[in-house]
Amino acid sequence: MSERIFEDRRAALEEAFFARHNEALLRQLREADPAQSTHAALAAASGINDAAVLDRLTGLGIGAQTFAAFALAPLVMVAWADGTLSSEERSAVLSGAHKAGLKAGDVGHKLLEQWLAQPPGAELLAAWKAYAHALVADMPLEQRHALRDVVLGQAEAVADAAGGFLGLGNRVSAVERKLLGELAAVFEG
Repeated sequence: MSERIFEDRRAALEEAFFARHNEALLRQLREADPAQSTHAALAAASGINDAAVLDRLTGLGIGAQTFAAFALAPLVMVAWADGTLSSEERSAVLSGAHKAGLKAGDVGHKLLEQWLAQPPGAELLAAWKAYAHALVADMPLEQRHALRDVVLGQAEAVADAAGGFLGLGNRVSAVERKLLGELAAVFEG
């Protein structure tokens, strides 16, 4: 009987130790990205150079890595808008990822590769819209438009990447144009 008591106490002590250890590791991971609060890293990841917009984003806790996720969802959705993903669209999305600071092997890049291998569900667009609405809710109109221009500029580059038939005619399909309109509407409030 006393062996069982010692065994139970040993297990409880191990669990307590690992719980504290895991909590410390999680805290270190959260604090490991000092660039999150710097304008330079966010500007490099987002392409935004407007100090007021950068202040607003950093004030909301948005850093280089979180902005990359924010910015890439529209690119992926536009790339898959017509149900197929061309090699040109794939390259345009990966170029956007590179500009956003995602590197091959990063968790974010692996997720992006999954989205490029299989079209993500509509929940990705819904989640991005909810995030973007919350992000811009209290932003002055001028800042909202600056952010919109960056995000839509990247999404339009993806839509334009595949081109029309033999590169002629409408380079952006009707379904891509519709999605671009939905994305733009998010920034209008």
